[in-house]
Amino acid sequence: VTKKVKSMQMFHTPVTYAMQGDRVGICVTQFDPKLLERGLICTPESLQTIHAAIISLKKIQYFRGALQTKAKFHITVGHETVMGRVMFFSPAPADFNEEIKENVFDFEKDYLYQEEYLSKDSNSSENKENDQAGEVQLPRQQWALLEFEKPVTCPKLCLVIGSKLDTDIHANTCRLAFHGILLQGMEDKNYTETFLPKLKVYKLKHKEGQVERVMDDYSVIGRSLFKKETNIQIFVGLKVKLSTGEDGIIDGGFGQSGKFKIRIPDGLKPDTKMLLTVASKKKSKAGKGDTTKEDETSKNDSAQPVTISLLFKRYVFDTQKKMIQS
Repeated sequence: VTKKVKSMQMFHTPVTYAMQGDRVGICVTQFDPKLLERGLICTPESLQTIHAAIISLKKIQYFRGALQTKAKFHITVGHETVMGRVMFFSPAPADFNEEIKENVFDFEKDYLYQEEYLSKDSNSSENKENDQAGEVQLPRQQWALLEFEKPVTCPKLCLVIGSKLDTDIHANTCRLAFHGILLQGMEDKNYTETFLPKLKVYKLKHKEGQVERVMDDYSVIGRSLFKKETNIQIFVGLKVKLSTGEDGIIDGGFGQSGKFKIRIPDGLKPDTKMLLTVASKKKSKAGKGDTTKEDETSKNDSAQPVTISLLFKRYVFDTQKKMIQS
């Protein structure tokens, strides 16, 4: 409803304008006051009612404990505090030190999913390994996807505070967990279908198996990479790497037990072929009942089995769940 303002007063003094923080009486013509309900007054289109948001954030240093993805926080935004679930993400590792534009979110870039907000006191295994090596590398900026339990109305680029207000008030601990800036609000109720697929947050996946035996100079049979019921066909064409250094491509399934064929375009190295031939001979001996000798030789033999590594990334909000390799 659009109506004309006839006059305004501030503490019985007429005024020609009012701004944020003022207490003002407004006379509106041809308007039934019974239709008015408590709400927010603003410049047109300066407020948005949103179901989810992307924020840039910093952890509050006095907050103890980790900020975990999928955890719920009390989110204070605009004039409201509502419950919200968080998902943290960072730049891809190669971009950790890249200069980030302030108050802008770039949907063209790839972002790395994080189980928790990365900080010096993070519990992530990767962080612990780096810490032991004396080189904790943290990104310049991190973000979170907030999903609210009920819609909130707030300005764009407003302050966001995440808290744990259900913490015991008598405990000697900070209840404010993080603060940030709201970069992008999602006004569509169906944002999971219409908006989130644009957000390119990926998880790194790593599968490992072993070479079962050699077929010829350019192909081997692998096992233990997939379960028996896995549809190996969806993995055909993906690149793998042998622990001996060769690059291979998954060619297809082999039999019914989850085994698969790998093509080695550049051929097996002579050392690798010899290693695998010796290993398969030992297995065949063991199969004939020569188990004690096989056990003894395996104890004495320090050679490790040839492993197969499959690395790919998968976008969290990709409905087709495609596997991407660079």
